[in-house]
Amino acid sequence: MKKQVNHKNRLQVLLEILFASTKLGLTSFGGPVAHLAYFKDEYIDRKKWLDDKTYADIIALCQFLPGPASSQVGISIGMLRGGFLGGIISWIGFTLPSVIVLVIFAMLYQTFSLEGAVFIQSLKVVAVAVVLHALIGLGRKLTPDKTRIAIAVVAAFVMLLYPFAWMQILIILGAGLLGLNLFKHKAESNVKSFSINISKKAGIFSLSILVIFLIVLPIITRVTNNPFVNLFDIFFRVGSLVFGGGHVVLPMIEREVVPQGLLSPDEFLAGYGMAQAVPGPLFTFSSYLGTVMEGIGGAVVATIGIFLPSFLLIVAALPFLNALRKRASFQGILMGVNASVVGILLAAFYDPVVKSSIFDAADFALGMILFALLNIWKVPAWLIVISGVAGGYIINLI
Repeated sequence: MKKQVNHKNRLQVLLEILFASTKLGLTSFGGPVAHLAYFKDEYIDRKKWLDDKTYADIIALCQFLPGPASSQVGISIGMLRGGFLGGIISWIGFTLPSVIVLVIFAMLYQTFSLEGAVFIQSLKVVAVAVVLHALIGLGRKLTPDKTRIAIAVVAAFVMLLYPFAWMQILIILGAGLLGLNLFKHKAESNVKSFSINISKKAGIFSLSILVIFLIVLPIITRVTNNPFVNLFDIFFRVGSLVFGGGHVVLPMIEREVVPQGLLSPDEFLAGYGMAQAVPGPLFTFSSYLGTVMEGIGGAVVATIGIFLPSFLLIVAALPFLNALRKRASFQGILMGVNASVVGILLAAFYDPVVKSSIFDAADFALGMILFALLNIWKVPAWLIVISGVAGGYIINLI
């Protein structure tokens, strides 16, 4: 009887997930940490879909995976509530509002030739403040000792000398090997377990799809020379390999698209600045980039490409995560990888962020004020964007 009732109410459950996630997608400003607070308020405190312990376990899972942690938490909650379709609907609701705004912005940017506009330069200065704030926050969390600081510094040094996408992957792999040898003694012994109803076969199948795509897509791209295949390959690879959340996607995508001439540094940073002003996941920056490169079709391909690995990784990791999280070697690898992520972001902070944004004392002063508002007075990121644009126009009038 219970199964029949659940079957009859399935549409109602899915609609409930859609409405709740869309509400969050329209109101969740402030980045991934703020997103998790919004999720707790809506899903746990208000709707009682999960208890606090299960929610904490899901967050722990997503911190271990590459990709956008807050989006992965939302997908996981949707899957627990409404199965695989529930996970997809949860992602659509949380992601679609910011996708629409960034696609419209990209179209306006191209249609009205906004490249030299005051607010575009202001958005680039906003990006300086936001990336520096993210860099400091990640550094405190992921490089708490001298050894991990050293890994970050070396990663930044190498990345600045050899600014290529393949070098980033080598740095991450090398840092993981260092972490395996240096940090396994720092592993936590009291790791909580949780249960989830996904089979190991489903996990293996999902991981196999991920690996096959990573191997086959570059080959298909070279053979076909199709711009949409190339676009999907770039964003799928980025979504599969980015550790550290939304801000770390900046350097990895930049290395893939700007040096190849797919879009200019100004176009790239203007979109990144605008992405700070909208709610939802920062990975929707890909929607803006896809639109600039290949129109609406490019936006769809880029958005699906960068988020698809999150679905595959969640399904792949859930059945095996309990055992892995208890292993000191696995925890050590992640410590090394996370330290290298800080270094990669540090290199990106110089090039392209600062190099393409700070041209005179006025730009530096505006960036300094925005950073102080963000870092010291804890002003929300969306308000920083508004303040940055207003400040840019005031400076221009002076």
